[in-house]
Amino acid sequence: MPPTNPARRRALTDAAIALLASSGVHGLTHRAVEKEADLPPGTASNYFRDRETLLVAAAERVVELHHTDTGQATDRPATLDDLLTESLFTAATTLRDRYLAIFELQLESVRRPALASALAGLGDAAVRITAGQHDKLGLTLPRETIPTLIALYGGALFTLVTAPPETVDRDVVQTLVRTILNGCASREEKT
Repeated sequence: MPPTNPARRRALTDAAIALLASSGVHGLTHRAVEKEADLPPGTASNYFRDRETLLVAAAERVVELHHTDTGQATDRPATLDDLLTESLFTAATTLRDRYLAIFELQLESVRRPALASALAGLGDAAVRITAGQHDKLGLTLPRETIPTLIALYGGALFTLVTAPPETVDRDVVQTLVRTILNGCASREEKT
């Protein structure tokens, strides 16, 4: 049974997330995580018996952090344009490393069912929270449009996160958001 020091476990998983962002999934090793977390050799393997367990723990931590952030989304701007712009800009700048780690984990999850299971909560939460935000804003977008909106948001986020950081500013993000929303609105008009 792994040790039960939650602070140390969190330090290891946070270090794993940082490494995923900086070195990719191939740079994630027990030894690298220990070094990043400034912990003694052998600590990571005491908590995570193998690399897959470490990847799953990093995914679970990312999901936990994501749920915490999205739970605070109620304090965001009142229009969908502003809400999406602020959300996308924050994700692509302040939370850039986290989303680089998420994309690394999502790609790896294609080959690892346990990792895919750990990440499943991200998609489910996105639909639920987006629907709740739409209700709060009084929006009339049909519920079946939400998965498309989330897919477009995810594609825009991937583009922004993988671009040179100095090229990401609010104007670029707002242009992407308006294009996404116009595409969703024109789809609604056609139906």
